[in-house]
Amino acid sequence: MTMQLLAKNTQRFWLALFIVMLLAGCGGRGEGGSSGRVVLENKGSDTLVNVAQAWAEAYREVNPNLAIAVTGGGSGTGIAALINGTVHIANASRSMKDSEKELVREKGHEPIEFIVGYDALAVYVHQDNPLTETTIAQLAEIYGEGGPTETWTQLGIEVPGCANQEIIRVSRQNNSGTYVYFREAVLGKQRDYKLGSRDMHGSKDVVDLVEKTPCAIGYSGLAYATDHIKMLGVSTVAGEAAVSPSTATAIDRTYPIARPLFMYTLGQPTGNVKEYLDWVLSDEGQCIIHEKGYAPVRAINCDGGDTTAEATE
Repeated sequence: MTMQLLAKNTQRFWLALFIVMLLAGCGGRGEGGSSGRVVLENKGSDTLVNVAQAWAEAYREVNPNLAIAVTGGGSGTGIAALINGTVHIANASRSMKDSEKELVREKGHEPIEFIVGYDALAVYVHQDNPLTETTIAQLAEIYGEGGPTETWTQLGIEVPGCANQEIIRVSRQNNSGTYVYFREAVLGKQRDYKLGSRDMHGSKDVVDLVEKTPCAIGYSGLAYATDHIKMLGVSTVAGEAAVSPSTATAIDRTYPIARPLFMYTLGQPTGNVKEYLDWVLSDEGQCIIHEKGYAPVRAINCDGGDTTAEATE
């Protein structure tokens, strides 16, 4: 009898443990979790992924019962997930296309856009490259389909360590908002990229490759700059003073390749999603994006005295 009782108790223990684990796995995802920790899914832009992770970590102190699950993959990936209803917030470094908005509306929702910061899309070269500035037109001839610029000598320089002086173009994959924005801002909407570029998965990957490759040029978010790589000043047309990428020139939009950064929701956010987005746009959230190398959406005062200029549309 003792052995039978022990066996029954053991079975009951494992059954109870299984039920507890099952309930834990099913509950607490999204805003519909009935108890325990709620998880909001946040996906998209690799430009925004670092600051999104920093926001998520800081928000634990604000609301310990709300976890923000952040993943990258590119703006297109985040927007596709939002259209499919598998995320609460999509991060994007480009605005949604009309066709994407229509897909959202076909499913009975209205896409709601929030500008959460501004970024200077920097043009990077190897630190030994003697070039210090460029123009939009020169970038278009380097990156654009049919553009004749293939070597550094065509730009009147020689790059140490670049054996044949052939320009290695580093770009992003086509699901990246950075890829789309650079094409529209530099090449124009009717022109495509040349074939033969090295297309990287993430913003950091672009900077890492250019840093190690004397012949290379690449574009990526300002926040990914390091002390071991050079950023070029950029002018809109030849003869104008080149403007260096910075948070200040992103805010006042004097840097020619500055852009807004977005978060999107399905319909007007409510509950936990609204509270989180309100916090992202608060002074506390905006000081975090400023610390990460991006420009805030408005004038803020961080650390008791770091006041930024007001962002302009």
